[in-house]
Amino acid sequence: MSEDPQAPGPVEPGTGADAPEQVRTGVESVDAVIAAVEELEERPIEEHVGVFETAQDQLRRALDTQQPSPPAPQPPVDRSQSS
Repeated sequence: MSEDPQAPGPVEPGTGADAPEQVRTGVESVDAVIAAVEELEERPIEEHVGVFETAQDQLRRALDTQQPSPPAPQPPVDRSQSS
């Protein structure tokens, strides 16, 4: 049994059409955390816990420093029914 020389070779994970789309938020600190987690595949398993702990800490800080969104506008009060 011989291999077909025309057959495509193995595809590296994350490089083909089945590669997952990279998620980006536009928030620099959050995107840095996402990039670090995406690189876990290249790191030894022993380092994964530390990366996740750091990611959680950095994401918590990013959430804590976010400006609060303004309150939703309230509908006007109908005062025509008052006695």
